[in-house]
Amino acid sequence: MYKCTSSNLIFLSFMQKPLGLLSLLDEESTFPNGTDSSFANKLKQHLNSNPCFRGEREKAFTVSHFAGEVTYDTTGFLEKNRDLLHLDSIQLLSSCLCHLPRIFASNMLNQSEKPVVGPLHKAGGADSQKLSVATKFKGQLFQLMQRLESTTPHFIRCIKPNNLQSPGSYEQGLVLQQLRCCGVLEVVRISRSGFPTRMSHQKFARRYGFLLLENVASQDPLSVSVAILHQFNILPEMYQVGYTKLFFRTGQIGALEDTRNRTLHGILRVQSCFRGHQARHHFKELQRGIATLQSFVRGEKTRKEYAVLLQRHRAAITIQKQIKGRNGRKTFKEISDASVVIQSVIRGWLVRRCSGNTGLLKYGASKGNESDEVMVKASFLAELQRRVLRAEAALREKEEENDILHQRLQQYESRWSEYELKMKSMEEVWQKQMRSLQSSLSIAKKSLAVDDSERNSDASVNNASDDREYSWDTGTNHKGPESNGLRPTSAGLSVISRLAEEFEQRSQVFGDDAKFLVEVKSGQVEANLNPDRELRRLKQMFETWKKDYAARLRETKVILNKLGNEEGALDRVKKKWWGRRNSTRYT
Repeated sequence: MYKCTSSNLIFLSFMQKPLGLLSLLDEESTFPNGTDSSFANKLKQHLNSNPCFRGEREKAFTVSHFAGEVTYDTTGFLEKNRDLLHLDSIQLLSSCLCHLPRIFASNMLNQSEKPVVGPLHKAGGADSQKLSVATKFKGQLFQLMQRLESTTPHFIRCIKPNNLQSPGSYEQGLVLQQLRCCGVLEVVRISRSGFPTRMSHQKFARRYGFLLLENVASQDPLSVSVAILHQFNILPEMYQVGYTKLFFRTGQIGALEDTRNRTLHGILRVQSCFRGHQARHHFKELQRGIATLQSFVRGEKTRKEYAVLLQRHRAAITIQKQIKGRNGRKTFKEISDASVVIQSVIRGWLVRRCSGNTGLLKYGASKGNESDEVMVKASFLAELQRRVLRAEAALREKEEENDILHQRLQQYESRWSEYELKMKSMEEVWQKQMRSLQSSLSIAKKSLAVDDSERNSDASVNNASDDREYSWDTGTNHKGPESNGLRPTSAGLSVISRLAEEFEQRSQVFGDDAKFLVEVKSGQVEANLNPDRELRRLKQMFETWKKDYAARLRETKVILNKLGNEEGALDRVKKKWWGRRNSTRYT
């Protein structure tokens, strides 16, 4: 590394010192009689002692660059170095009427006469002259170096695989020469021999501290960094610890980055799973809440609609009653009016017929006029007779309709009486069954209560005597065998109490349903259901429950009998044990 740096310094001094290549080129360019040959001789005279320079025959010379040796020919050097922009072109641009060309001319004039101040030149009168191409090149290189030092550049090296520019062809020597000339091999060698990766303690601890198994939040960054290096078994020769930074060889940070990326990926997976679980749980809660809210809203809406429909139904029934009543009254009034008219016409006709002869005797003189009146009366009488016939026909139709309605009413009344008889008979049967079940339950309760009281009294007496007495055979205290006899009795009572509660609840439910059906059948309550079908379904449900309940009663009875047998056996054991104790005591 030091050798490479020294070679660079030697080459830079060869290029830019007061008697360097560029200085000699500018000096020779200022001479009017300077030629390319004189420039080559001057280079050989002043630079033969420099290791980077080697003179060749005639006008050629060789320069040892970092990438390798390059041979140059001085032909045209002075002419190209004097390639200045002619003043006539600048004056032409300055004389233009447009503002933009004048700006270009002023900028070019300033650049051509601007003195160069830097490490390559000294301020003085000689710098006020016009700049040559070499001087401009040195100034541009100096500006480029300043810009590179103020930034962090990244370079991309383009390697040409072959000189034929054909695809699929790869010349190893050419590629290796390009890599060596571009400095890529040197950079790789320096990177492998040195510590190319550098990172501060704070940044390293902040970036990889979460990979530690223990919590080291209270420690300083250096301790955290050392703990990370020890945990991942990084060899001491692969890193160096400085005062403020850590230095790593090539490839060490890559392993830490892979572990860090895998850990972060796992953390993201865990977070995504947990957040997904939370989101699904929240979604399910919202879904359940929405369903509950929708059920409440739909129920309220349905109840309101049902109330409106019920009100409309009742209003329609009321309107129908009013309309039917009005039509009936109107029909009755028409019939009564027609009857009165018919009766008046018939009575008038009868009166006139009876008094017709008297009128003829009294007014015999005016026969012609009377004949006209008789003709008028006959036509009027015929009209009245037709009306009477129509009224009688209408009356007969109404009477027939009335008879039909009476027959239907009698049929409905007979059916209603039959339904009432059926309902009463079913209620009587149901009441009888309920009374029989209640009586059997009450008898079972009483018998169990009596047995329970007797066992409790016996158990209390035996427990009191056993606490005071000891066994003559072993000298230890023995409880009587009936000490655990209360548990089966309490279990039997709990079963019977549950059966009684179920019986009361079911009897109340069936009674309420039967009363509701009776009210619907009688018209006291309006409901959209068939009372006969519901009554049959209720009867079927009652029969099913009665069979199930009777089966459970039989099972309970069997269980109680078993408990009674067990208690009898316990009593027998108790008596034997008590007799044995008394016999041992008396002996």
